[in-house]
Amino acid sequence: MIRMTRLTSLFAAALLVAGCSAVPADTTRVPALPSTGTAAPLGEPRTLVKNLAVPWGLAFLPGGDALVTERDTARLLRVTAAGKVTEVGTVDGVLPDGEGGLLGVAVSPSFGKDHYVFLYFTSAQDNRIVRYRYVRGLTDATVILDGIPKGWIHNGGRLAFGPDGYLYAGTGETGDRALAQNLGSLAGKILRMTVDGRPAPGNPFKNVIWSYGHRNVQGLAWDPSGRMYASEFGASSFDEINLIRKGGNYGWPEVEGVGHDSRFINPVVTWPTSEASPSGMAYADGSLWVGALRGRRLWQVPVASDGTTGTPVARFDGRYGRIRAVAAAPDGSLWFGTSNKDGRGSPAADDDRLLTVTP
Repeated sequence: MIRMTRLTSLFAAALLVAGCSAVPADTTRVPALPSTGTAAPLGEPRTLVKNLAVPWGLAFLPGGDALVTERDTARLLRVTAAGKVTEVGTVDGVLPDGEGGLLGVAVSPSFGKDHYVFLYFTSAQDNRIVRYRYVRGLTDATVILDGIPKGWIHNGGRLAFGPDGYLYAGTGETGDRALAQNLGSLAGKILRMTVDGRPAPGNPFKNVIWSYGHRNVQGLAWDPSGRMYASEFGASSFDEINLIRKGGNYGWPEVEGVGHDSRFINPVVTWPTSEASPSGMAYADGSLWVGALRGRRLWQVPVASDGTTGTPVARFDGRYGRIRAVAAAPDGSLWFGTSNKDGRGSPAADDDRLLTVTP
């Protein structure tokens, strides 16, 4: 993640030698569009739900209904594909504060047997991950991981189960930049754990940390080959998508964007911060789909079978405002939610909304 205000001629030459085309510093740096990726037209999004308040997390139950978190109200909602909304409940212990509140949600891959639902939220003391049993309502609250530093900004918050069956969490460095490089802190990391919150087998540091050197991770997704991608907020130069490797150091705060330091792993996609602030992310139909907050669009990033990322395509540019929650539904559709009531947007009369479109 190295901050660069312009490409030097030496870097441009190196890119050409590597078989890539150099581009101006104010544009996205990615490889050429893979031949397997195309930017086919999308259908018209359908509004599922109106008048929400900062929908943040989005995860699907086996039957196709979605669980949706509201950051500031601490409500957990259940939404059907027809747009019917049921309030599951207000989550105890949530203390909304700045960018904190009720954030990520994940559904156990074995939900049919264990009925586990996991929530990431800001409490009075910290950010934490709590496991619940969900049948008719939320019961048996169990804190599986606490002590994740919290702050007014950069709380991370995304939860997702990987194809390996383990629970992953993206955290932020809370504005304390040094925490991202500190392996004694859970801030500025991607975490990997069992459903009980213990370090998953094979973790590189014998704790729950999977990768580090992150500024603020709010999107996690896997392609069909099991490669893991994460979206990350930059500071003032470049936002990122990173291909996550076990034990990888992604450079913050030493670097932002693409750079030349062998200690750190470069992102596979970057944007100017005015075009992204990437949050929720999902994989569907050969592409990563990334919600952009400041960029006010849905980014489509083609991914080839070898993991190569292609040129991003902006979808619905400016049409719905800030987009945060993004998830792929079991029926192949893509759901996304706006975040115009988060204090940084301009809410429309029916905001916030939850929409669906078929890639």
